[in-house]
Amino acid sequence: MTHEPPPAPDRDRDRAGDPGGPGTPGAAGAADRPGALGAGALGAGARKADTRVLAAVMHTAFFLLLGASVARFLLRHPGSPSTPWIIALSITLALLYVLGPALGAAPTLRRLIWLGLVVATWVVLVVLAPSFAWCAVPLFYTALRTLPPRAAIVLVALLTVFVVAAQLKLSDAFDPNLLLAPPAIAALATAVFVHMERQAQSQRALIDDLIRTRRELAATERREGTLAERQRLSMEIHDTLAQHLSSQQMLLQAADRTWDSDPATARAHVRTATGIAARGLAEARRLVHDLAPPELEGGGGLADALRALDAGPGIDVRFHLEGTPAPLPDRVQSALLRIAQGALANVREHAHARTAALTLSFLGDQVVLDVADDGEGLTEPRGAGPAGDRGHGLPAMRARVRQLGGTLTLESSPGEGTVLSAAIPLEPTG
Repeated sequence: MTHEPPPAPDRDRDRAGDPGGPGTPGAAGAADRPGALGAGALGAGARKADTRVLAAVMHTAFFLLLGASVARFLLRHPGSPSTPWIIALSITLALLYVLGPALGAAPTLRRLIWLGLVVATWVVLVVLAPSFAWCAVPLFYTALRTLPPRAAIVLVALLTVFVVAAQLKLSDAFDPNLLLAPPAIAALATAVFVHMERQAQSQRALIDDLIRTRRELAATERREGTLAERQRLSMEIHDTLAQHLSSQQMLLQAADRTWDSDPATARAHVRTATGIAARGLAEARRLVHDLAPPELEGGGGLADALRALDAGPGIDVRFHLEGTPAPLPDRVQSALLRIAQGALANVREHAHARTAALTLSFLGDQVVLDVADDGEGLTEPRGAGPAGDRGHGLPAMRARVRQLGGTLTLESSPGEGTVLSAAIPLEPTG
């Protein structure tokens, strides 16, 4: 029997669609993977919407082709004995097509059986009515998505052979276009699918790398934050609790040596040690609660806190304020106070000095703290670099100043005392 040549196929159909539907993509694209963050997460919603739209277009096109083929057959061959079979097979093919999404996209046994039934139903339809041949276009994508690559290509080739045979059967004369067009369309569909599949795999790999990199970066930031916090706490403990404990030890040892010979002096040492212990307790509580130094809590500011510092018995500490005081950030005040405390602790323990001078200078664009003593000085000049630093005190001071973008210098000569200077830049005021 003779049938009218079918219309040109819809060549723009894509592999997009809902999971499991013929001609639809894999179950979920790279953007749908858990953990996609940032731009990937924002793009996932758009890709899902595009997938749903393309799936609707794909399914609509399939049913339009199927309905057009049935209508053409009924119009061209009214009262044909094969009409009941054509209608029954068309309904069966439509139901099988609708059943596809429920089976998922994975190449399971049920999925393979379903694909075999769809292909077998379509083949019978093509044998009875060649005009149904163009319904094979969605089957190309279904085969490519369900089967392994080689098996899918073999099935696509077989479907193409049926399409060519059907077209030649519909033609009254030999037409090279009918022989070459179906393979060209099949090759185009296969190439588009393979290209999109490779793009999807590359996108999934990129998203996996992004997720892994973000996790590694987060872990690195946590480690760096932990190390920075440990360094901060070590500096706080050295500049406060450790110095207080060292002073208490020296005072109690002095009290023990003079307890019998000079009870009044011994009791004075004990009272001083008690005061230092009280300040150490306040520092310990501040460390627990991560508050500002207690010396700065009274509202008097950095100048009053520096003026109240002492270096222990026998050392006269003097404070000088130069320039016009300006409001300082809490971090700057805390850092300068800790530097002054650490410097006076070094004077007390190492310099054997009689006087120490604290000078706080406001120079407009920076604030400078100088701590000078008349002690023995350093036997080996250290200069401004950290190479000669010993112990934890000077490195801690340098770290504090460096965190604020400032500089720390140290000048000393044997027998001529030591001068420590910390300069911290200030932001210009409005």
